[in-house]
Amino acid sequence: MAAASAMIGRTARTRFISHTPVGRSLQIWHQRRQCEPVLLQKRYNPDVDDLLRATARAEERHFWFRGFRWFVGPLIQRALHGQSHARILDCGCGTGANLALFERCGTSYGFDRSEVGLYIGRQLNRRRLVRASVTAVPFASEAFDLVTSFDVLYSLETPDERAAVAEMFRLARPGGHLLINVAAMDVLRGDHSVLSHEVRRYSRETLSQLVTNAGFVIERLTYTNAALFLPLAVIRTLHRRRGLAREAAAQREISIPTSPVNAAMSAVLFLESVWLRRFDSGFGSSLLCLARKPLM
Repeated sequence: MAAASAMIGRTARTRFISHTPVGRSLQIWHQRRQCEPVLLQKRYNPDVDDLLRATARAEERHFWFRGFRWFVGPLIQRALHGQSHARILDCGCGTGANLALFERCGTSYGFDRSEVGLYIGRQLNRRRLVRASVTAVPFASEAFDLVTSFDVLYSLETPDERAAVAEMFRLARPGGHLLINVAAMDVLRGDHSVLSHEVRRYSRETLSQLVTNAGFVIERLTYTNAALFLPLAVIRTLHRRRGLAREAAAQREISIPTSPVNAAMSAVLFLESVWLRRFDSGFGSSLLCLARKPLM
């Protein structure tokens, strides 16, 4: 009896999603699922699971994640201004926590290669998450009003990095937007780079070239976390001089500091986010880019 009820439920859900463009894409994904594990395993670094576990413990309260949400919020509103039924896709969604940023704007979907990240997300009741590679995304072309990628591209080798941005261009509708956040400034490479498996850190020039070569038109490009630059520069210079830590030791980079310190750093980043609503920053530990896909 329970098995029959489960089968009926699955059939109903399939009929429901099949009447939407994104739903049809999900059906295609399910059909391809049996042949995709080879590709996913070929490109996937299982050590990323450790980063996602550490992220899941920190992403609600850690000052960096609070700052990140304050930084990207105004750009999400700008990209989706006036839309209440937008379709949003987060590429490399990790645990799916960032889907909450879009809930007032429409329907959001996410995918990631990590089964651990997706499992954590589903345990927290985050839906519309699938497993896929950012270089071969199982969604229809021109299906989304906003495509996002937060702290993913810097961990990809160059061919995959370019393929990923090309996929994002394919996925965005004409006139739709791309929102990217990446690690910035080589001088800030340190123990955290080990934990996040950095292949590169970006400058304005390198990120601009990557995005425009894919066909996008940049609307906003700014550094963020400028308030953290000086202490990070000192600490990470010391990291490089003594040699970067092993990954297990590097996990302390994402641990939540004591409450007074976390509150103070959160306040500093909030003030920076207010300043960034009107001005661009010339330096910082991250780069944030909003770009548009041309209509023609």
